[in-house]
Amino acid sequence: MSFHTLAFAPLFPWPVIAALGAAALLLVGIGVWRRASGTVLRAVVLAMLLAMLANPRLLAENRTPLADVALVVADESPSQAIGDRPAQTRAATDELTRRLGQIKGLEVRIERVGAEPGADRGTRLFEAAERALADVPRRRLAGVALITDGRVHDVPADLGRSLGAPVHTLLTGRPGERDRRLVPGASPAFALVGENATLAFRVEDQGAKGEAVVAVRVDGKPFAAITVPLNRDATLEVPILHAGANVVELEAEAGPGELSLVNNRAALSISGVRNRLKVLLVSGEPHAGERTWRNLLKSDPAVDLVHFTILRPPEKDDQTPIREMSLISFPVRELFEEKLSEFDLIIFDRYRRRGVLAPAYYRNLARYVQNGGALLAAVGPEFAEADGIAESALADVLPALPTGAKLEREFRPRLTDAGRRHPVMAGLAGTRPGDPPWGSWMRQIEVGTAKGATLLSGIDDRPLVVLDRVGEGRVAMVLSDTLWLWARGWEGGGPHAEMTRRLAHWLMKEPDLEESALLASVDGGRLEVAARGATGPVDATIIAPDGAQTPIWLQPDDQGVARASVEAAQTGLWRVATADGRVALAAAGQANPVELAELAATSERLAPVAKATGGALAWLAEGGVPEPKRVAPGSVAGGPGWMGLEEKGDYVVDGIREIALAPALLLALFGLGLLLAAWRNETR
Repeated sequence: MSFHTLAFAPLFPWPVIAALGAAALLLVGIGVWRRASGTVLRAVVLAMLLAMLANPRLLAENRTPLADVALVVADESPSQAIGDRPAQTRAATDELTRRLGQIKGLEVRIERVGAEPGADRGTRLFEAAERALADVPRRRLAGVALITDGRVHDVPADLGRSLGAPVHTLLTGRPGERDRRLVPGASPAFALVGENATLAFRVEDQGAKGEAVVAVRVDGKPFAAITVPLNRDATLEVPILHAGANVVELEAEAGPGELSLVNNRAALSISGVRNRLKVLLVSGEPHAGERTWRNLLKSDPAVDLVHFTILRPPEKDDQTPIREMSLISFPVRELFEEKLSEFDLIIFDRYRRRGVLAPAYYRNLARYVQNGGALLAAVGPEFAEADGIAESALADVLPALPTGAKLEREFRPRLTDAGRRHPVMAGLAGTRPGDPPWGSWMRQIEVGTAKGATLLSGIDDRPLVVLDRVGEGRVAMVLSDTLWLWARGWEGGGPHAEMTRRLAHWLMKEPDLEESALLASVDGGRLEVAARGATGPVDATIIAPDGAQTPIWLQPDDQGVARASVEAAQTGLWRVATADGRVALAAAGQANPVELAELAATSERLAPVAKATGGALAWLAEGGVPEPKRVAPGSVAGGPGWMGLEEKGDYVVDGIREIALAPALLLALFGLGLLLAAWRNETR
C-alpha cells in the first residue's frame, strides 16, 4: 500500500528563495502598475523559476499492514476453583482461542491470572492485561475478553477506557448463586493476658433469614458454639490465655445451596501482652550471685521486681544499732498470704529458713504452685543443711531433694539428652558445633533422684538444672550458686542471660517454649511442620484453607523434633492436627484472603466496564462463547450472541520513494520559451 504527499528539497536556503520571490513580486507589481506588455508572461516565468528553486517532490510510502491484537485473560484465581468453573474457564478459553485464530489479520494472546504468592490483593485482571499489552500500541488493540466469575478487585476508575478497545466479559458460574460467608469485624490487635477480648463478626447469607451456629476455637481447641442471627453484627468475648499470638477461629455452619465452605471460616490473631510481670525475689543471704539475679530481672522493662534479702531472723538479738537495720519489717503476711496469687514468678535465691516464714506460708507456696504458679529455686550450701527449704512443705513440689552432700570442685555444665531437645536449652550459644565451650562452675549440691526433666548435668553427671510440672504449675531448680561466674565471663562465660530468661518464660507457660509443642509455618510456598519431643514418627493431618484433608507422617531427627514439609499453594489458614490432639496453625498470605471472601459469581463489577467500552457481557452457562466479529472502530462492538473486535488497520512504513514534480531542465526550457514569447510580444 502507498500514500503520496508533497514535499520540497530547495536548491537554496528558504530565506534566499523568499528574497528572490519578493524581488520577483516587486518586478511584477511595477509591470502591472505601468501596464507594461508581457507582464503576465514574465510573472509566469518568474513563478516557474521560483518553483524550480523550491524543487517540489512527491513522496510515496511503502506500507506493510500489521495484525490487530486480541487479548484473552483467563481468571484462574482461587474463587475460580469452585464447582464447574475450572471446566467452564478451560472450555471457553480453548473455544475462543480457536475462533479468534480463524480470523485473518488478528494476533491472539492468552494471559492466565492466578493468585499472587504471598500477597492478598484479590484478583487483578486489569493489571494482568496491562502487563500482557506492554509491548502493544493501543492503535493495534482490537479487543479484550475477560473469562472470570466477576470477582475482580482492580476495576480501573476509567472503567477500562484507557485500553482503547472493547472489553468483553464472559462470566463463569451461574446467575443467582447463593453462598453463606463469615465476615470478621473489628477486633483488637493486642489484649492483656488473663483478660477477655471482644471480637465482632457477622454471618452473611443474602436472601436468607434465621440464625446460624458458629463454632469457636481458640489456639485450635474447641471453645464455644454460639447461635447468631443471619446478616446482623454479632460480638464474642474470648479469653487471652498467654503471651504472643492467640488465634481465634470462627466457623459458621453450612447453609442451603452453599457453593463452598471455604469462606464459612475466619481466623483472627490477637497478640497477648502481659501488663507487667510481677516477680518476687527472696534472697536468703548476700552472695556474689544475688546481684546477677537482680540485674537480670531489672534489665527487663516489663518486669516489676519485688526483692527482699533476709539478713537476720526476727528473734535474733545481737545489739545491732537501729540505724543499721531495715526501716521496714519484712511484709510476710502481705506477700505470702494476701498477694501471693498476684505474682507471676517467685524466686528463692539461697534462701534459708530462719523463722521468718511460718510453716503455713510454705504450705501457701506449695498450693500456689499446684494451682498454676511458677517457682524457681536457685540453691547453694544452705539447701543441704538442716534449715533448708527442703525441710518445709515446699518439699512436696520440689523436683529434687538434697542428700546432704556439697560438691566443691570445678566442673563444666553439660547438656543432657533431654536438655538438647528441650526448647529452653536448644540453640543456646555453646550448644552448636563449633561454639566455644562454656566456662566452669565451682560448686554443686548433690540431690537424689530428680523428677521432671534434667536439662544440665554437672559433676559426675549429677542433675544441675531440673524442670518439673506440679499440678497446674511449674518448678525449676538450679543446683549451684556459682551461675554468676558466667555473668563475669569466667573462662569465656556462658549464656546465663538467655538461659535464665527462657527458664522464667517456660515457668510462666510461654507457648514457644513448650517441649511438646506442634509448630507450623508457611515459607517459600511450603508448609513446614515440626513436633517437639518426638520419640518416633508422628501421625498428623493437614487441613488446607479449602477444607481438604491430607494425612502425613512427621519423621523425627536426632534432636527429637519430628518434621515434614508439603507444598502450600493455597492462600489462607492451614491447620495441622496430630493424633494426640495437638493443633498448629499457619497462614499463607492472609488468614482471611480477599479472594475467598465472596464466591458467588456476579456481573455487577464488570457490567459498567462493558458499557463504557462498548463491549459485551455474557454468561457462559446460558449462551456459551459469543461469536467474534470484526467491526469498525467506534461502532457497536457487542450484542446478544456476538462480540466485536475493532479493525484498527495499523501499519509500518518499509520505505519512501521520491518523484520530482518539476525537473529543472524541463522548467528551464519552458521558461526560456515563455521569455521568447514575451520578447516577441514586446517587439511588435
